[in-house]
Amino acid sequence: MLSNRSIKVSNKKMTFWERIYLPAIIGGMFVTFKHIFKKKATIKYPEQKRPVSDVYRGKHILKRDENGAERCTACGLCAVACPAEAISMIASERKMGEENLYREEKYASVYEINMLRCIFCGLCEEACPKEAIFLTTELVPPFLERQDFIYGKDRLVEQVDKRVDVSKRKLKHTV
Repeated sequence: MLSNRSIKVSNKKMTFWERIYLPAIIGGMFVTFKHIFKKKATIKYPEQKRPVSDVYRGKHILKRDENGAERCTACGLCAVACPAEAISMIASERKMGEENLYREEKYASVYEINMLRCIFCGLCEEACPKEAIFLTTELVPPFLERQDFIYGKDRLVEQVDKRVDVSKRKLKHTV
């Protein structure tokens, strides 16, 4: 021993009740019986959903402006800010006649988020100068195939007729 301390070990004899473990068994049954009358923590998921916090980070969405044009200008700041490197995009120049589709001259012709890599940290929405990408309170649905978890613009861009309210997610800038 390094400390030169001795440890006294006692060989105490167990009583009859301790040897048959009856008090321990009765105590365990009491704990189990007590849990029968407690409120269940389980919910019936698809039919019943738990309330989600306003700051919950779920499925991503690419927002449109008031006129219905895509806000994303393919600056790439969200992809650079993503620690998991889950965002990839290809920038293109807007053509004549597409002024109502895209706000700026440059837009993301391909915008993909790999949901298997995403850690839902929210840094992409903080980095976006145009407030184009937000994380909603909606859950990402499960799939069986890996390629189904790569979200393109077809799943990310907000539909014109189904606007998503992200006013609670917007950052409050203090001066």
